[in-house]
Amino acid sequence: MNKLNDYLYANPALKASILKNEDSSEINTKLRVRTVFISDIHLGTPGCQAQALLDFLRAYPSEQLYLVGDIIDGWQLRTRWHWPQAHNDVIQKLLRRVRKGCKVVYVPGNHDEFARQFLGHSFGGIEVVEEVIYETVDGRKFWIMHGDYFDGVIQCAKWLAYVGDNLYEFTLKLNRYLSSLRARLGLPYWSLSRYLKHKVKTAVSYVTSFEQAVATETRRRGLDGVICGHIHHAEIRDIDGITYCNDGDWVESLSALVEHFDGRIELIHWPQCQLELENQCSTRVDDALVADNIPATARVEKKDEALA
Repeated sequence: MNKLNDYLYANPALKASILKNEDSSEINTKLRVRTVFISDIHLGTPGCQAQALLDFLRAYPSEQLYLVGDIIDGWQLRTRWHWPQAHNDVIQKLLRRVRKGCKVVYVPGNHDEFARQFLGHSFGGIEVVEEVIYETVDGRKFWIMHGDYFDGVIQCAKWLAYVGDNLYEFTLKLNRYLSSLRARLGLPYWSLSRYLKHKVKTAVSYVTSFEQAVATETRRRGLDGVICGHIHHAEIRDIDGITYCNDGDWVESLSALVEHFDGRIELIHWPQCQLELENQCSTRVDDALVADNIPATARVEKKDEALA
C-alpha cells in the first residue's frame, strides 16, 4: 500500500482521478482512529511478526497508542539473542509516533517485567505505568493492564511458565514453516498454534477462566470494561455486563483493538483487514485508469506497477 501511494505521488494526474470523490489524501489506505491498543509483540523472538505490525501501524495513525505488555521478550533474549532490523524498525516507529504528537503509554507484562522497575518514568516520551484507567469518547471507563497477574501458573509456578514458553516457541517454529509453505502456494495466513489453542479443551478452559477472573475484578473496581492481553486470544465480548476486550498478539492472531472517534471499540484482524484495503486500492486504481481513457494493455502495466 505504501508503494501504491509513492507511485500516485509521482503520478499526480492519476491520483487526482482517484481522489475526485474521496476525502482521504491517502486514498483510504490510512484509517485514522482515536486510540490503538496492541500487546504481546514479543520483539526479540523469531515468532514476532514485526513487518506485519509495521504495516498495521502505518495504516492506522492514532492520537493515542497503548502498549499492553510483552512488547519485548526478555525471557527469550536471556537465552538467545534475536534482533533483526525489522524489530529495531518497530521501536523507531513507536518513537516517531511520540515525536509526531501521539500519546504512547507502555504497560509492561511478564515477558518484559524488567520494565516494571521503571514505572512512573518516561523514555523517549513513552510513559511507563503498571496499569491505567482509560475513558472512551462516550464516557465508558476501561481498566488497561497486561493480565499476567490473573495467570495462576505465572504467579505460583514460574518455572512451569518457562517450560510452557519453550513448548510454545516450538509450535511457533512449526507455524513459521507452515506459513512460509502456504505463502509459496498462494494460500492466506493461518496459524497452527492458534488453531490448536481453540481446539484443545484445557486451553479453552484456561482462556474462559482467565476472562471470568478479569471481568470479576473489573466489576469489583466499578469499571465498565477491561482491555488486556497476555493469553494471545483476541476477543471482545460481554461478561455479565462487563465489556471484556483482549487485543490478541503479533505472533499468531496479528490483531489489535482500536477506538474510533465515536467511542466504538473494534477488534482488527490485520491479515483480513490488509487484504480488504489492498482490494479497495486495486479497485480505485482500476476506476481511475478507466476514467483517464488509458488503453487496456497499458492499464494492466500501470496497475501492476502501482500495486507492486
